[in-house]
Amino acid sequence: MPEGDSIYVLARKLRPALVGRQVARAELRVPALATLDLAGAAITEIVTHGKHQLTRLRSRENEALTLHTHLKMTGSWTVVGPGKRLPTRLMDAVRVLLELDSGSTAYGLDLPVVEVLPTSREADAIGHLGPDPLREDWDAPEAVRRLESAPGRPVAAALLDQRNLAGLGNLWVNELCFLRGTSPWTPVGELDVPALVALSRRCLRHSALVPGAYQVTTGDTRDGRSHWVAGRAGKACLRCGTVVQVVDEVPGDAERRRTWWCPTCQPGPGPDPDRSGPVVAAVAWDRPLTAGSTRPRSPRGRSRRGR
Repeated sequence: MPEGDSIYVLARKLRPALVGRQVARAELRVPALATLDLAGAAITEIVTHGKHQLTRLRSRENEALTLHTHLKMTGSWTVVGPGKRLPTRLMDAVRVLLELDSGSTAYGLDLPVVEVLPTSREADAIGHLGPDPLREDWDAPEAVRRLESAPGRPVAAALLDQRNLAGLGNLWVNELCFLRGTSPWTPVGELDVPALVALSRRCLRHSALVPGAYQVTTGDTRDGRSHWVAGRAGKACLRCGTVVQVVDEVPGDAERRRTWWCPTCQPGPGPDPDRSGPVVAAVAWDRPLTAGSTRPRSPRGRSRRGR
């Protein structure tokens, strides 16, 4: 599933073609919206909150509307220039078609979430989300408060919960746990939550805003070396050489996604109820994220609350 930085980058790519343009023809190929006509509407802005995209429009009747979409596991957006169209084999996947007065056409493919609502009621769709590190209204203390409200919850599950902090998906959650030197199953109450939240923001912003740094957590862009643990099951940890472990997702259990970790660099509880290592790690491994850097700096010492 695309993560918050993925959607942020996508919106940034869509804006030059869509924002400021008028919709000449629109098709919303979902039953609930089949009769809604957005022709004549002006696209005023495209914003994101976590993994959600909000395309704001001003209708012919001067009504402020929002096209709310979510990619989940299947969706994508593409824009073709004047005189071009999507290949015929892909047309059955189109859920949103916006032909613009410029002659370009934007297609939303296999979008599992498509809805249109008054912009004043966007909270109906996204009001449950926690603060987003990529938004101007980012509220770190509120993210900390939400995470700390359930101190016994495993940190990976808490970070994946979009009600706490919006935008982190499985890749980032696994990498953040490695960077903080903690098992993904460590209870939130045992961690330095403000430091974890600050690192989450730094990582997402670095990924979304720095050219060439998209979802590279090690500073090394070579194949197989861009992540510390995510997707590296059975391979040697890039820091210590221990074999990276993985536990599969439990279907239907939001608390148990596929999880990768290094047992040496990330001591603490394992995926079963029993502890698999010492409760307290000696260091927090906040490796710098500078693109092109392959040599990690020394880990920082810390106390129990420094985790």
